[in-house]
Amino acid sequence: MWGDAARARDLQQRRSRLQGGIDTAMALGRLLDDARTLLELGREGEDVTADLGAAVEALGKRVEEVELATLLTGEHDGADALLEIHPGAGGTESQDWAEMLLRMYLRWAERRGFAVETLDYQSGDEAGIKSVTLGVRGANAYGYLRTERGVHRLVRISPFDAQSRRHTSFASVDVIPEVGGDVEVAIDEKDLRIDTYRSSGAGGQHVNVTDSAVRITHLPSGIVVTCQNERSQHRNRDVAMQILRAKLLDRARKEAEERMAQEVGEKKKIEWGSQIRSYVLAPYRLVKDHRSGHEVGDADRVLDGDLDGFIRAALAAARGEKAAGSAGTVRAGAER
Repeated sequence: MWGDAARARDLQQRRSRLQGGIDTAMALGRLLDDARTLLELGREGEDVTADLGAAVEALGKRVEEVELATLLTGEHDGADALLEIHPGAGGTESQDWAEMLLRMYLRWAERRGFAVETLDYQSGDEAGIKSVTLGVRGANAYGYLRTERGVHRLVRISPFDAQSRRHTSFASVDVIPEVGGDVEVAIDEKDLRIDTYRSSGAGGQHVNVTDSAVRITHLPSGIVVTCQNERSQHRNRDVAMQILRAKLLDRARKEAEERMAQEVGEKKKIEWGSQIRSYVLAPYRLVKDHRSGHEVGDADRVLDGDLDGFIRAALAAARGEKAAGSAGTVRAGAER
């Protein structure tokens, strides 16, 4: 353990996940015991209506959390996540929408007690952002956030339009599991172009005084990653390489899924350019997920980080599709 920091970190993360399961089971037991005790007191004539209602509500919320966690069955669902937001075409309008999404995810992470690190931040020309990369760390961070991958559509009265006309804006969200530095990914140094430049945007004065920001281009794949969060160019390079490894692994996973889909004759959904969710702020207010059909009329609550309902519905819908696809594969095999 002392000689292998990467293995020690992995074991500690696994231990934390297992301990979390034990803690959840014990907490559920305590909540259930409290509710049973109050129920017995009520049967004996005590006025415990309010306390019993609160106890049942607390138990129900905890059960919902556990049910949500049971939907996380992917290989990397327990991992930390790298989340990227990019505005679509539309200049300031879309860049402002991208920043609204950034705020939404920051508030969601805060609600869950997740740690968030801004790895790269590019400010918009007039407002909003051109791009942002976040490291989101916490139990099942990737498992939850992977349901947010896709194009998000906003309809509103534009604050940048002097005539107050309604505009539609798009922004894309990409989420990949964060991998440790010990993960084996074949990267040839000859395939990399590494550029340094002066940092800009959020981060304080210290990021602007030297060429510490790093941009790495992986020539064979065309993948470009940047990091400007740290003072040290060396540290920024390490973080950028970690992001590159994660992206290459994710790319290999997607290619494997595409090959499998072709083998079983399934159609692969096109994620870029197909909106997964619409946020309508005018002429009415509604947020609707187009995969699961889940919708909420209180758009402000959603934009303030209340995403668990959408995440739960998307995970359940994905599980249903996977089960249906497996059944179809079995039937096709039997027919052949």
